[in-house]
Amino acid sequence: MRKPIFLAALLLSGTAQAAPMQPPVADQFLLDQLELGEEIEGRVDGDLNGDGDLDTVFVVSSPDERHLYVVLSYHGEVDIGHEPAGDFKLEPDPLGPAGLTINKGVLTIKDLTGGATALSATYRYRAVKTKEQQRMRLIGLDSTAYSRTYAHDGREISWNVATGDTITTLLKITGTGEGRSYDKLYTRKFKRPVRTIYMEDTPGAEEELIGVTKAK
Repeated sequence: MRKPIFLAALLLSGTAQAAPMQPPVADQFLLDQLELGEEIEGRVDGDLNGDGDLDTVFVVSSPDERHLYVVLSYHGEVDIGHEPAGDFKLEPDPLGPAGLTINKGVLTIKDLTGGATALSATYRYRAVKTKEQQRMRLIGLDSTAYSRTYAHDGREISWNVATGDTITTLLKITGTGEGRSYDKLYTRKFKRPVRTIYMEDTPGAEEELIGVTKAK
């Protein structure tokens, strides 16, 4: 899916008529934007900005790339349509489709990627109004790196981006053979500077995990 072409098609799909509610983006519209080898990995519809219309979040995947998009529905006195609110790239090696949920205006994305060594990432966003448009703001990021076969220790981070509250933990292997598991040790709590991060600038979950845990 070529982003510029998709955005242009999205804006042209609006109509000049009033309506009590704008339906979410149609499945066929999304399928028409796909290129060879791409598919819709998953989608979820829900109200992200409190206007009563159903907004849409979907993931486009191919053998080499996965890209998540957020589209907000709108209706006015003279027109209805859809507008982009954010997008970013997910890790390209999924161990299953990304989990997408919308609850009380919060978009939660759960993604498990990797191989024998896995990375579990959870992203949380809220829609906010800016001078130019509505955008998706990152409010939380949780990340865990671990061995699915307990071949090495792991680490995890929970970062409340809205408040700066951060928790890091070492996952230490305990036990032997089939009885191996992880113990959570050396938990540290601290604050990071609060900053505004929009979806397009979402930091990599693995890079954030390594950078913060090593710094502490």
